[in-house]
Order: sequence, then C-alpha cells, then structure tokens
Amino acid sequence: MGRDLQLRVATPEDLEWIYELRHRVYAQELGQHAPDPAGRLRDGLDGDNVYLVAARGTARIGFVSLTPSWLGRYALDKYLTRDELPLLTESDLFEVRILTVEPRWRATAAAPLLMYAALRWIAARGGRRVVAMGRTELLDMYLAVGLRPVGRTVHSGALTFEVLTGSVTELTKLAMERYGSTLERLGSAVDWRLDMAFAPGPDGCEHGGASFTAIGPDFRTLHRRHHIVTADVLDAWFPPAPGVRAALAEDPAWAARTSPPAGAEGLLAEIATARALSAETLAVGAGSSDLIFRTFGQWLTPESRVLLTDPSYGEYAHVTERVIGCRVDRFRLRREDGWRIDPDRLSAAVRSGRYDLVVVVNPNNPTGRHTSAAELRSLIAAAPDRTRWWIDEAYLGYVGLTESLAGLAATDPRVVVCTSLSKMYALSGMRAAYLVAEPTTAAQLRRWTPPWPVSLPAQLAAVAALRDPAYYSDCWLRTHALRRQLVAALSGLDEDVTVEEAVANFLTVTLPSGGPSAAQLVNECRRHDVYLRDLSPLSPQYQGRTVRIAVKDTAENARIVAACQAALDVLRTGPASIVPMPLGVPAAGSTR
Repeated sequence: MGRDLQLRVATPEDLEWIYELRHRVYAQELGQHAPDPAGRLRDGLDGDNVYLVAARGTARIGFVSLTPSWLGRYALDKYLTRDELPLLTESDLFEVRILTVEPRWRATAAAPLLMYAALRWIAARGGRRVVAMGRTELLDMYLAVGLRPVGRTVHSGALTFEVLTGSVTELTKLAMERYGSTLERLGSAVDWRLDMAFAPGPDGCEHGGASFTAIGPDFRTLHRRHHIVTADVLDAWFPPAPGVRAALAEDPAWAARTSPPAGAEGLLAEIATARALSAETLAVGAGSSDLIFRTFGQWLTPESRVLLTDPSYGEYAHVTERVIGCRVDRFRLRREDGWRIDPDRLSAAVRSGRYDLVVVVNPNNPTGRHTSAAELRSLIAAAPDRTRWWIDEAYLGYVGLTESLAGLAATDPRVVVCTSLSKMYALSGMRAAYLVAEPTTAAQLRRWTPPWPVSLPAQLAAVAALRDPAYYSDCWLRTHALRRQLVAALSGLDEDVTVEEAVANFLTVTLPSGGPSAAQLVNECRRHDVYLRDLSPLSPQYQGRTVRIAVKDTAENARIVAACQAALDVLRTGPASIVPMPLGVPAAGSTR
C-alpha cells in the first residue's frame, strides 16, 4: 500500500468522518442501527474511548475503537451483565470494537494493520486481555488471529455477534509466529505514527533501560556515556566506595584472568557478618534476576498460582507468566491509597490458601512505597502455611536495614528475602545479589547454584562495599536530598503534572488526562539525550500517562528538568509536532 499508509491516533478533525462512516456502514449498509437524519452514528463511549485511524495521504481509510480498562465500562455492558460476562470485571481488560474500513479499501491490509495496531496500543498500556464482539460472518478472521469465543452471543439489529477474548501475550506471540514475515514487510512500508514500537521485543519484556542502546551496546562509542542521562534505570548516581575502587584497580589483569572462589565463600562470610546472619541461610547470584529465575524455576510449575502486587517490578510477571507459565493473579495497588498495600485487603486475598507464592517488592518499584516490617510480619503470620512469600528488598537501604525481614526469612521456611547489591551499593555492572532463607531451603537453592556464580571482580567489589557501611549511609542520605530537590523542580514545570515522591532513588511524574502520553514525553526527552522510563506497559493503572525518573546528581537532575520542560513545551503544541516512535524501539517491561 506504500509508505504513505499512516497509522495514528485519531485527531479531533477525524471524528466527524468516523461518525459518518459508522452511520454508512452500521446503519445503512448492515442494518445494526436505525438510520439517523443527521447521517452520524455515535454512542455513550465517544469522548472517552480511543480511535486509531488508517489514512493514505489526505484520505482516511478505516478506524478501530479501543475502550481502556480504566474507564470501568464497556460497550458490551449494553448487552450483557457482569454476572453473565464476569470477564468484564477484570481490571486489565481492554475492549476492541467497531473495526471499520471504507468499502474500496476492504481488500487491502488496512483492517489487519488496524487490528495489529490495536493490540500494540493495548500492550503498551499494560493491557493483559482483550474482549471484542465479532460478527458471525467474519468469525473465521477473528479466530485466525487467536481470539476465542467465550460462549456468549449478542444480537444487535440485523447483526449477530460472538463475544471473543484473548490474552495480549498469546495474541502477540501468535501474530509474530504466524504473520511475522508479513508484519516485518508491512512495517517497513507503513508510516507508524503511534507512540509505541511497531514490533514487540524478542521476549515481550525490556530488561533494563534503553539508555545503553544510545551509549552503544557494541562498546565502540562508550564516550557517549558522558552525554547520556540514564534516568530510565535505577543505577546509583554515586560511585562505589573508595575501597571498592581500590580493590578493582589493584591488579585488574589478575582479577580478569583468575577463577574466583567457586562457591563465593568469602562473599557469603562477609554478608553473614554484615547482616548478622548465619552463612547457612544465604545463597548468592549474579544479580537478583539470576536468583529469581533460578529459584522460581525450582519452585513453580504451570500449575502454580502466584500473587503479584500491581504495579511492581516487571521481571516477576515475566518469569512467572511468560517463562514458567504460572497462573498469576494481581493484587491491585490503588492510586487513591497512595499506592500503599492495604494489609487487610492483602490478608483477605491470601487467606484462601490458593497461592503457592506471594511476591512483595518492598520498597516497591516503581511506586517507591514502603510497607513496614511489622505489617508484613503480621500478614505472613496470618497467612496459610502452604503459601511462600518472596520479599524483594533491593531498595531497602533507603528506608533502613532495620526494616529488613531477613531475620524472619532465616527461621521461617515460608519466607525468602532477596537483596540486590547493585542499586544500593553502586554495583549494577558487577551483578551481585543474595537471598536469605531457612537453612534447609537455602541449602536446596545452593545445590542448584552453578560453580562460580559471581565473578571475581564482583566478589571483590561486593566484599569491599559491605565493609564500608558509613560511606553508603551518607550516599543514601544525600540521595534523599537530591530527590527532594528534583521533586521541587519538576513540580514547578506545569500545574497539571503530578509529581509523586516516595522513599527510594526515584520518583514518578504523571501527565494530565487528555494530554500527551508518557511514551511521547519519553521519546521527546531522548532528543536531549535524557532517558526516562515509561511505566505504561507495567500496568493499566498508569493509563499511559506516568514516567519514572531515577535520581541523579545535581547536574544531571538539572538536565532532566530542562529536558522535561522542553518536551512539554513541544508536546503542548499538539499532535502535528510529535515525531513518531521509531519502529525498532522495544516496549518497556521490567523496571530496574
């Protein structure tokens, strides 16, 4: 169809054409609705739903309508009650409807591309399930893309529809398996004006940030690190302790060529001393992701049921849902509750005993909220014996190590505490982490740990870091001061922008409803070599409007503020000024 086939979000100027085309097709052509003297067809969702439009030059070709989960109502509510269709109560459900193409373009790729664009838009807003009404005469088309009937039929005027649903992950996987080459060809021929990438990442999850792509993953342009503000990842703004730098600099050639202690015995002993724990309760890994993959792979199967807080660190959903295939439920954190865990509500959710594992990131990433150790102890004490608890304390140093549940984990076989040394100790490049568990559990996990799990430079660095608590305590205190300054500066940019500060080395910025999306803000800031994290793919509760920003030093924080100001100035001028998302940039997933 040529590069001039454009896919974009509808502008106000498109709406009259959409209402007129809806009338021509669904009132005059198909008889679903009675003709209207004005020749326009609208409904109660207009103004709140989202239209995606396909156009060629000045000619509009077709559109599809999307109903986001955060509206709390769907077109299907007109036909079925929530009791008749419980699917409508799911909080990450998006509705796809009214896929409509001008008659002369119906034999082209316009309709499939609109369906694919709808799927990508939903995935980029954290949607996990779609629901749609498919006309019975077109049912084969919907089945071919992976949608499945739920057993409910809807009659509207002269038309009959099947209610269809599908998992966003499975629909995306099927699209790439069945139509990957076609989509690749079409992608190179489409003017993609949507704010997410045309193609998903290889595994549907972005691990880490996009900023290293700008620096250069082939390491040939590392000088660019001096120009890029990497506020999309939560690496420390401060350098490692002087002892760490000395240990790495003393004989780097020896550290590079020498095999480390096979079981990281010295590191285990240092952790035990620093945290007043027995070494028998510890297991180490090359970062927390190593421990998550290894432990969950041993504990969980596709039959396991897991409860995750939502929003939370995306690696947990990735491992449990996409890698292992567990049955995963979400415990929704609420903006109106300040994103805090409601202990009574969580206790009620766990009380049934149906969960094999509950994961709590504390302080939470990306909300930054902390739940007290006392509250978590009470929750765990009241939970069924069969339910395991995984407590991720990667950012606990910003609250205080006295709030750790490591002591409980060392004695209670239901509890494991995972702690990364990356973020708190400025060792992200070293990849070192540990977990704390009751000795029998820890021994089982150590048996599944390969020799040399942590490199010699990482062991040297981690041991030296743990021996200098005073240095890091000072850095964490300075981080709080820098965060407060950054919050104040960002809060002054726009009265309609909401800046939320919590306890860790990051904050969130939420754009007003009806304005530019988080993805557009992120994309615009990259023009200034400032990288932020769009939280939209993590959870529909962010409504496509929230970014997370890591706290950096004073100079880089000033660049963040200036880039956000420049981006908002551009984005306020309207959609015409917004340059589309590059086709090859993957959508975000995990958030560290």
